[in-house]
Amino acid sequence: MHAPGYLTCDTNPLAPTRALHLHETAMGVKKLFDIAGKVALITGGSRGLGLQMAEALGEMGAKLAITARKQGELDEAAAFLGKQGYEVLTVAGDLSKFDTIPAMVDRVLEKFGTIDVLVNNAGATWGAPAEDYPAEGWNKVMNLNIDAVFFLSQDVGKRAMIPKRSGKIVNISSVAGLYGGGSGMTTIAYNTSKAALLNFTRALASEWGKYGINVNAICPGFFPSKMSRGLLEKIEKSVIAATPLGRLGGDEDLKGTIAFLASDASRHITGQYIAVDGGACIA
Repeated sequence: MHAPGYLTCDTNPLAPTRALHLHETAMGVKKLFDIAGKVALITGGSRGLGLQMAEALGEMGAKLAITARKQGELDEAAAFLGKQGYEVLTVAGDLSKFDTIPAMVDRVLEKFGTIDVLVNNAGATWGAPAEDYPAEGWNKVMNLNIDAVFFLSQDVGKRAMIPKRSGKIVNISSVAGLYGGGSGMTTIAYNTSKAALLNFTRALASEWGKYGINVNAICPGFFPSKMSRGLLEKIEKSVIAATPLGRLGGDEDLKGTIAFLASDASRHITGQYIAVDGGACIA
């Protein structure tokens, strides 16, 4: 006898159907992370964090399209990735010139036929005290860090992801978008843009979930890079001292996170961010 009001597998008429469905759709963990043959477009993919993430996705089997403004840097990155056996398309262009975005997407679609993963990584910063911050600097940062992300995501979504009812968009924000700033940081446009990118992630995830598109974000902490070099020269010691893991980000530290968010391992996660900062934002 079962207690009144309780359904068990043998009394629930839906149980056999549910069990069969789960059996048919179950995926092993390795399969969940498998992105072999998928097409990943990584902006700002010629160096730094973008190149690190491109390398990770290539290692997982994805076909790569990387963008940057300078063809020379793209060629160097393509040679580096190509030596590892990864298929790479380079697309030179300035994403802050929004009218060039459709042609850049054309290049990828002509080569690979689709885009399964979009990594919005390209970004800019500008340092100046808020009271003296120039309009030129504010507009440069916002144009690339926010406006270009929207227009590229919109174009890729409409032409590649929405029609097939699937896709992964990963926006590279920053821990600078999680708090106001810190000693020595006069980057109000950058911090503002990265916070805006997080709510853009949530808003787009909310709208595009019905199309089977996951939209998530990564918030890196301090990684040595061309963009952060000047600031780290001033505050590296204090950053490390305030970080629970006692180190800056390294050459491998974004790879697992991007592989996770680009794959079916994260298929029930959308509108979220992962901070990759050694614990600095919770210290």
